[in-house]
Amino acid sequence: MSNVANVPDIILEPMVRNAIMEDLGAAGDVTTRSVLPEGTRYKAQMRARQDAVVSGMQVASLAFRLIDPNLVVETVVADGTACKAGDTLMRIEGSAASILAAERVALNFAGRLSGTATLTASYVQELAGTKTRITCTRKTTPGLKLVEKLAILHGGGHNHRFSLSDAILIKDNHIAAAGGIKQVLEAVQRNVGHMVVVEIEIDGLHQLDEVLQTGGADVIMFDNMSTEDMAEAVKRIDGRAKTEASGNVTLGRLREIASANVDYISSGALTHSAGTVDFGLDF
Repeated sequence: MSNVANVPDIILEPMVRNAIMEDLGAAGDVTTRSVLPEGTRYKAQMRARQDAVVSGMQVASLAFRLIDPNLVVETVVADGTACKAGDTLMRIEGSAASILAAERVALNFAGRLSGTATLTASYVQELAGTKTRITCTRKTTPGLKLVEKLAILHGGGHNHRFSLSDAILIKDNHIAAAGGIKQVLEAVQRNVGHMVVVEIEIDGLHQLDEVLQTGGADVIMFDNMSTEDMAEAVKRIDGRAKTEASGNVTLGRLREIASANVDYISSGALTHSAGTVDFGLDF
């Protein structure tokens, strides 16, 4: 699928460290400490128990190495790569106690993120042959936004803005509070630098002409609009802005929405409704 470079470990480390601390609790792995002789060494393999697009291998590897830098961790299947049930994804060798202490955190990240990558890949496949690209939203799990958005890339999708500070996105509540479309767009033109992308949301063709007449929008989002109205809007825009469809996006509707010739379809389901892929650690 995707050949996306991973981010530096130092950026991910606080998130992974917090997850490990949460799992270890106040006294660490009391089970392993009680039943394994000190110094026991082992080799383990993380294996897929179902077909998937893999994400979270970098995070899982980091979890093992944060627990014990002496563990030898070999990633066999890279993030962004498809795997089959039974495939070995990662090999870990060293202290059995260290492997067991990191096991659940590593599997939780890998399974969850691979679920997002796998769902994204199905959306990407559904849009094959069209000009339309699939993108995520900010409907992410608090504290996991970065890795969930990486999983979108690993599945072949595209990222929307990461945070409120990345771009201007004018939604219906902004328009209502400011007094109208003309008011918000003119305010943006006065107050925002030329390096900031401006997107505005509309929910019908009745708003489109005012957006185009006022100017200042780089992207126009169609919120819960019919396919027919979106197609008409794309014609009226005529390349003057990028277009994005949002709302009521399901796998079964993707090609219908894409038939309106929009540039992007954004879907919160990619992150908030993705399942968890079944991965296991075998000794």
